[in-house]
Amino acid sequence: MLPAEEHVYAQLVSWDNLYLAYRNASRGKRGRPAVAQFEYRLEDNLIRLQTELRARTYRPGPYHSFYIHEPKHRLISAAPFRDRVAHHALCNLIEPLFERSFIRDSYANRVGKGTHRALDRCQQLARRYRYVLQCDVRQFFPSIDHAILRSILARKIGDPDVMWLVDRILGSGAGVLSEAYDMVYFPGDDLFAVNRPRGLPIGNLTSQFWANCYLNPFDHFVKRELQCGGYLRYVDDLALFDNDKRLLWKRLEAVVERLARFRLTIHPGAHPRPVTEGIPFLGFVVYPNRRRLKRRKGIHYRHCFRELVWRYTAGEITLNQLTASAQGWANHARYANTVGLRKALFGGILILPPTP
Repeated sequence: MLPAEEHVYAQLVSWDNLYLAYRNASRGKRGRPAVAQFEYRLEDNLIRLQTELRARTYRPGPYHSFYIHEPKHRLISAAPFRDRVAHHALCNLIEPLFERSFIRDSYANRVGKGTHRALDRCQQLARRYRYVLQCDVRQFFPSIDHAILRSILARKIGDPDVMWLVDRILGSGAGVLSEAYDMVYFPGDDLFAVNRPRGLPIGNLTSQFWANCYLNPFDHFVKRELQCGGYLRYVDDLALFDNDKRLLWKRLEAVVERLARFRLTIHPGAHPRPVTEGIPFLGFVVYPNRRRLKRRKGIHYRHCFRELVWRYTAGEITLNQLTASAQGWANHARYANTVGLRKALFGGILILPPTP
């Protein structure tokens, strides 16, 4: 727990922490209008934010929401840039506190983890065990219950001033994903359960971090109480491995029951399968001795790359931007057996110089 005697909130609103938060929030986004506008009067904007945080008058602004369709249709809600600075300032302080309690095999949105290490670990477990039980949490971000999340955070944070900022940020996202949530009733619910504040805006740094906090008690349940040695999680994708298929069926019942305590459900149809059938995971299909990129991923990027080539020819982007995109995708695709796919994708597209 954060010790109150160390004046934790004073550290949170200190100039050094707010400036670091601005640097982190603006990394890779310096050319965007909202960031440039904040930077134009950087000192004034940081002082104003600091004053509001100190006086407890800070109010988050409205979200800008839009849909993306890859890898699946979902609503993204972006907070104003000054609010993203506040999010980073909070996470700078509390993230190390929670990071120490996370299990080794939780891979999303953590330093030193990520997609590729999750794929490596998945393949290691596929070589060690015969069966896998995959569970995908339904409507995960829209379902996250604010009261449950707050209790999880408060147990470690403790400091009432820090919790005040948590409440401000958490409350600003209530209802943002209401259209993406199909009401689910759990045992003991009454008709007022529909009014429970829920949902974390997809796109916030705090949402990504709090999602890990929300399922951290569940992770420890799987590892300690179910004694599942082969387990990994990436956001809302869970994979449990074992050599005993019947034991995985029993664990499925326990997983469903425990997730209900967090007001979460899984997609129907989850069942133990041989790892030799392939494990669909993070855009790849993982086998014990090879990996395959999902076909739709290659098709999708081919369309994207053709569009980038057209934009380069039209003079809308530079050759460096085109090359960076191609190299980034190729480096990602190398985590599967995709030599032929990469040759076919990049070899069949004619790149003409920009038209004058």
